[in-house]
Amino acid sequence: MRKQILAVTVVLLAAFTTKAQLADSIKAHYIKDWERAKAYTKEYLDAMPKDKYDFKAQDSIRSFAAQMLHLAQGTIGMIASGTGAQRIWVGQNLEQRKTAHAPDSVNYLVMASYDFAIESIRNMDVSKLTETAGRGNFMFPRFVWLNKAFEHQTHHRGQTTIYIRLVGIKPPNEKLF
Repeated sequence: MRKQILAVTVVLLAAFTTKAQLADSIKAHYIKDWERAKAYTKEYLDAMPKDKYDFKAQDSIRSFAAQMLHLAQGTIGMIASGTGAQRIWVGQNLEQRKTAHAPDSVNYLVMASYDFAIESIRNMDVSKLTETAGRGNFMFPRFVWLNKAFEHQTHHRGQTTIYIRLVGIKPPNEKLF
């Protein structure tokens, strides 16, 4: 009987350790990807001349600054849903704030959104990744919100590639890893 209890304890301990290690690994990969995305986005912000932040590829779309502010706002909302962290800049629409469109403001707000994402992921309880979160018709498991947040920032940074090319600059090289 004692050997059976010991065997069960060893199996449970191994399963717990494996689960804890998996959780730590998931969190570490999310953080690594967000740190890489932050550095990559900073390269985009630095590549665009400051006097071109108001540039639009055509009148009916966002300016470079507005694209980046939209990226930041989306990151904050989706990361908050994914991690349970309290949103920053609650009730503010960064794209609507004219003072936010200045290059230094855009840089600050975008980098702060990445810092929020990284810190929120660092502090999240990974055991809640399958818990449903969101609001209204947008209720999904927390890990879906984290994945959508990453997809969203990638999409909007990618859209600004053409803006940078249209002002005659070669955009930063891709950073997959």
